[in-house]
Amino acid sequence: MANHKSSLKRAKQDIVRNTRNKSRKTALKTITKKVDALVADGAAEDAKTTLLAAQKLFDQTAAKGTIHKKTASRKISRLTRRVNAAAK
Repeated sequence: MANHKSSLKRAKQDIVRNTRNKSRKTALKTITKKVDALVADGAAEDAKTTLLAAQKLFDQTAAKGTIHKKTASRKISRLTRRVNAAAK
């Protein structure tokens, strides 16, 4: 365990950040699965609206620094391709 006052504070901050980041990543996984499920069901219009929400969530998570900006962009791109393929 931490011995100095500053290292105690850092340890507490790490716990808070870890919890926050885990929550954000879980939300990303959930909305990605939701879009994939809608694509699999053939609900193209619902998938498109959910995709917009997913894009917003990915961008926000990248802006907060939880995931890298290019990772968010790549995942949005792949999701969009799946939704567009299902819409055809």
